[in-house]
Amino acid sequence: MLYWLLKRIVLGPILRLLFRPTVEGLENIPTDGPAILASNHLSFSDSIFLPLVAPRRITFLAKSDYFTGRGVKGRLTAAFFRGVGQVPIDRTGGNASNAALSSGLRILSAGDLLGIYPEGTRSPDGRLYRGRTGVARMALEGKVPVLPVAMIGTDKAQPTGSVLPKIMRIGVKIGAPLDFSRYEGMEDDRFVLRSITDEIMYELMLLSGQEYVDVYAATQKKRLLAAAKSRAAALEGKLPARASGVALEVLPGESLDAREPVVAHEQEHPDEGDALPRAS
Repeated sequence: MLYWLLKRIVLGPILRLLFRPTVEGLENIPTDGPAILASNHLSFSDSIFLPLVAPRRITFLAKSDYFTGRGVKGRLTAAFFRGVGQVPIDRTGGNASNAALSSGLRILSAGDLLGIYPEGTRSPDGRLYRGRTGVARMALEGKVPVLPVAMIGTDKAQPTGSVLPKIMRIGVKIGAPLDFSRYEGMEDDRFVLRSITDEIMYELMLLSGQEYVDVYAATQKKRLLAAAKSRAAALEGKLPARASGVALEVLPGESLDAREPVVAHEQEHPDEGDALPRAS
């Protein structure tokens, strides 16, 4: 009830008026039945603008921190996230992936649409990063199609760390459903899961026009943080710029702090990519 109230009366009309979202491929969303909408993740507002333009309700898996705040503010925050169609998932402990998988399959078994961010976290620089294989496992176990979705411009409208969005036009591109029924019964084969995930990410790259980086976004964030700390320490004269172990590429004529860490291909680990991607 709150979901439709926010979408149609409270927030929806205002957001449509201000941001004038454009949509391509809306006809690809099935009129009924379950499906996964796998989207690139540029901004916090992705989870608002995608449901805004979709004719059906989309439920996202979100970290439980959004729902456990105390006091009036905490209760209002929890109510808002539930209202915009997000389900809390505890990401701590060894059963985090199983909890996410169970919650996602429960949503799909009810015949609903599930929103997933295969990258697992927001892109640190606007590029498209390697997908987590949880989306593939869920598609196979739920026996549902996957619709690739490209969010356009949300990172410019609301960059990471920004509270209030900048008023500008937002774009949403929804691709044709991807059918992975040919892999039925192979959800425990990590090579199959990686192949499916890579196919989804390839479609996202084509839809969004983003540069693809074959590294997990979370890993790149750690590298950027380590590089920033290394540069700060180097500027203070505490240690050499390479002491942190993060390789920095410096081109002739550039200052050290003008470059990001060099990104190399990341080896696949059997369990590392299997965590279910969630909104963050």
